[in-house]
Amino acid sequence: MDITNFEERVREDLVAYLTARGVLDKRVPECPDVEDRWGEICRAYLPDGIREFQDYPVVSLGWIMFVGMAMAFYWDTDWENYSARKGIYEDLRGLRGFDNMDEAIVEDVLKYRDEDAERVITIAAECAQRVLSMLRHTHVEPGTEAALGCYMAALRQLYLAGMGMELNSLGYHMKLV
Repeated sequence: MDITNFEERVREDLVAYLTARGVLDKRVPECPDVEDRWGEICRAYLPDGIREFQDYPVVSLGWIMFVGMAMAFYWDTDWENYSARKGIYEDLRGLRGFDNMDEAIVEDVLKYRDEDAERVITIAAECAQRVLSMLRHTHVEPGTEAALGCYMAALRQLYLAGMGMELNSLGYHMKLV
């Protein structure tokens, strides 16, 4: 299994889907500061994500998208403070626990309400379901190093999609100049 190829397919699928939904521009916003925090976020998230994957795969995949959204929000609002903080994932999880992390980030961090909150949660769930389908169609044997590699690649792209979606929502649009 070529994990790099799989990750690129996930990225292309998410960008196409989110663009069609109108929550992401074709030229995806970039934010190296948030992207650079992926290693730390991934190490902290993996124990929770792996534990939940068997019974709740959409949650396991989707929650990382909310973390990406929160990181983009932090970057936009107070990166000087957040760039120095360690344990951001643990702080986000601690708001209401892992099971309610979607609502905690959407409502408490991003301050989305009513239809806006429901829309963001629905889109993240749809993205997670799409990625789950892609994972299942890789035909990689569960519990193998290749399966873990694909899972981590999927999480990374969902994190970046969440970041891009929130940056877009905040008004960051990549345009040719």
